Amino acid sequence: MAEIKSGEGSLEAPERHPLDWKSSDFHDTESLHTELERVFDICHGCRRCFNLCNAFPTLFDAVDESESGELDSVSRPVYWDVVDQCYLCDMCFSKCPYVPPHPWNVDFPHLMLRAKAKRFKDKGALLRDRVLASPEQVGAIAGIPVVAEAVNAVNRSSAGRRLLEKTLGVDRRAPMPIYHRRTARKRLRARIGNADQTGQPIAGTNGRTVLFATCYGNRNVPGVVEDLTVVFEHNGVAVALAMAEACCGMPRLELGDLESVQRSRNANIPTLLSWVQSGWDIVSPIPSCTLMFKQELPLLFPDDPGVAAVASAFFDPFDYLHRRHKGGYMNTDFQTRIGRVAYQVPCHLRVQNIGLKTRDILLMVPDTSIEVIERCSGHDGTYGVKHQYRDASEKIARPVIRRVNDADPDHFVSDCPMAGEQIAQGLDKKGLYRHPISLLREAYGI
Repeated sequence: MAEIKSGEGSLEAPERHPLDWKSSDFHDTESLHTELERVFDICHGCRRCFNLCNAFPTLFDAVDESESGELDSVSRPVYWDVVDQCYLCDMCFSKCPYVPPHPWNVDFPHLMLRAKAKRFKDKGALLRDRVLASPEQVGAIAGIPVVAEAVNAVNRSSAGRRLLEKTLGVDRRAPMPIYHRRTARKRLRARIGNADQTGQPIAGTNGRTVLFATCYGNRNVPGVVEDLTVVFEHNGVAVALAMAEACCGMPRLELGDLESVQRSRNANIPTLLSWVQSGWDIVSPIPSCTLMFKQELPLLFPDDPGVAAVASAFFDPFDYLHRRHKGGYMNTDFQTRIGRVAYQVPCHLRVQNIGLKTRDILLMVPDTSIEVIERCSGHDGTYGVKHQYRDASEKIARPVIRRVNDADPDHFVSDCPMAGEQIAQGLDKKGLYRHPISLLREAYGI
């Protein structure tokens, strides 16, 4: 076990090492356990991340309740309880004083991912987890006419939710998405493959973007994808869609199914790379999908120049607008005030280290005030809908819900629709949640 001798922090900027997931050592049981023991002992001695998620309290409580009060008397099964509680939000990497280039080389999220990958390789996954990690396939079925209405009806009924909880372990209290027959790609059909548009390059942007709609954006919140398109075009940015797109791979990453992540990479990167090579940028309305292309794929495939090129061309939509505003090329002719806004910043947006660009753009609207809440929603991919984690998920969400209620806003926004719906479910006022790009469109009056 690690002996804490070295000081905190480093004079150098934090760095993320690629994940060597194809090495023989990566899936070795004893090697993994040794590294879990090393990092857990460091975490036990620090405890700075005690309030980020339920993984750290699970570890610290086990240590405190053990015979010796140290990690050496904590049983191995508890290690896997910690792994189960991690949903790869990456916030602990941002907070940890021992990340590379510190000699202790702590990367807690990557260690948890390694453990998840080891378990998936050895044991596979539950039916529930396989279903939840397949939004593309589920959405394709649930979006069929008549089927969509039936799925939505089941998700809205107490009997249907009880059945889902009993058969799949999907908690009846968790918010469930609506499935739309008219997907975003159907609504924006005319823009699919339309690469004959020009743009005005400004401030590191090309002024023309290929929109990666995402599984969730395409099937569950197509209106958000439409709003993004309208807002960008209102700002002189051309918008097109690729001929086809596959799931970004984030749900499978959270499951530890790295081979499926590779298949998603193989499906998406060649198509997106062809757009990048033709002078197009890429945007996505879902922070987790943006993070997948900007960070996770480059760390999984560090020697793939196509992955690197796509990552450098991928933008959060508000970061994109902010860059163009700095270059004097953004429309600020707003027609409607939006008033008081409570803004929850999703974890997968915070770890992109681009600052609060959503807040900055919304504050350009006259007579706007924003309460920024930089705390986790507790939804966290598929974690918050699973029955055994629902209580922990709601506990994580409570501070955000309390902050929003205390702010008494005209609108509540989050860049992540899933986080937004999780928080909105517990608010005193109903119907407050809007995606910030939709609120921006409203401010423009378009």
